[in-house]
Amino acid sequence: MIRNGATGRAALRDGRGGAHAKDPRTTTFLARRMPRPVGFWLLAVTLLAILAASAAPSPLYVVYQHRWNFSPATLTTIFAVYVVALLVALLIVGGLSDFIGRRPVLAAALVVEAASMVVFLTADGVGPLLVARTLQGLATGAAVGAIGAGLLDLEPSPRSPLGPLLNSVAPAAGLAAGALGTGALVEYAPAPTVLVFALFAALFVLLAAAVAFLPEPVTPRPGALASLRPRVAVPSGARREFLAATPSLVATWAMGGLYLALGPSVVAGVLHIGSHLVGGLVVTALFGAGAIASLLVRDLAPRRVTAAGSLVLAVGTGLTLLALVGPSTPLFFIGTAVAGAGFGSSFLGSFRSLAVLAGPTERAELFASVYILSYLALSVPAVVAGLEVPSYGLRTTTTVYGVVAIVLALLAALAGALRGTAVSPSTVVASSEGLAADGPERVVSGRDVMEAGLAESASSGMDTRGR
Repeated sequence: MIRNGATGRAALRDGRGGAHAKDPRTTTFLARRMPRPVGFWLLAVTLLAILAASAAPSPLYVVYQHRWNFSPATLTTIFAVYVVALLVALLIVGGLSDFIGRRPVLAAALVVEAASMVVFLTADGVGPLLVARTLQGLATGAAVGAIGAGLLDLEPSPRSPLGPLLNSVAPAAGLAAGALGTGALVEYAPAPTVLVFALFAALFVLLAAAVAFLPEPVTPRPGALASLRPRVAVPSGARREFLAATPSLVATWAMGGLYLALGPSVVAGVLHIGSHLVGGLVVTALFGAGAIASLLVRDLAPRRVTAAGSLVLAVGTGLTLLALVGPSTPLFFIGTAVAGAGFGSSFLGSFRSLAVLAGPTERAELFASVYILSYLALSVPAVVAGLEVPSYGLRTTTTVYGVVAIVLALLAALAGALRGTAVSPSTVVASSEGLAADGPERVVSGRDVMEAGLAESASSGMDTRGR
């Protein structure tokens, strides 16, 4: 989800807002902007809020299903339409902020996000839920690109790890917080299908107003319309690595989709726990563990992290399936947390392994392919599972789903072990000559890879449409 333009970085280095600094009136206006550190943390809070809101409906699916008596297939369709809309936004407007600026794209996305919350809180059937999730997906896809780039534009220093770290950890952390907060409100607060969305709507309106004072690192330039043309491909030099990473990407995000779409239903229907808070805790356990694991392994060699994370994912998934036999609620949560640790570390390792394999004109295509594959894995298997639940039951469908995820995770672990953990010097040169100069035998850590890719994207203007 990382995106950055050369013009934006140049403006930051200039310290005065680039070409706008030549106009005294504009200089006076820019002086009213919030300081860069404040802007950085505003973007971080905004990213967490948007991703938390994306997980907020998950604990409510059981409530909606009971209220309107729709099938598991309909439930997973409501979930999947969000992913489709998000992909469309990533591919079409994901690069727009490099041409017209971060502020207008982010402000528009937040207004649409607030509108989706209003549709949620007034929903009286499946149709409005589909509309709300579509609007939310479009807003999220548009916002994450501008925010990801802005976190790099406004990071405290050029080599600060905060920008890339937040881009890596915020998705899992936001999903975990959103599921937990919504579960608590649904369980203990009045008007469970209204209050959470009213709070989010108010928050997004406030954030949209605050964005007006955000420092703008990008000087508007021609090419905005051309940037709306979707383009996705895997560069030839990254195809073998992409193919090797595919089982890991599919296994991790397929498990994420299962928990987001059916996790609370499994808690209610298989574990026989009626608490909505516990339903939210299931999603929180998976993604919270993923965020923590990402922090812990961020300095390790990415291929090693992918292999180990895939193995941990397989073990955790196996524990959750074993818990469903009992059923055993404690074992289910332990397995979910273990699977979440594998989820976070495996995806982070796969992403960083691929990030160094494309040059500046190829990276957007590669990242688009990575996220398209990931979001398709998040949605399509979950929808298929929802279609099969009426015929085979929730327990059997979840078990088959989990077994497939285990097989893919084990294939990913085997592929990672066979490929080794070292990144060749020639590969690193494509991203950062400084890292290659450290010696031909150097094993590049996760942070080295991250900084190499960011250093090049900052200097050349990385186009990550569909990140």
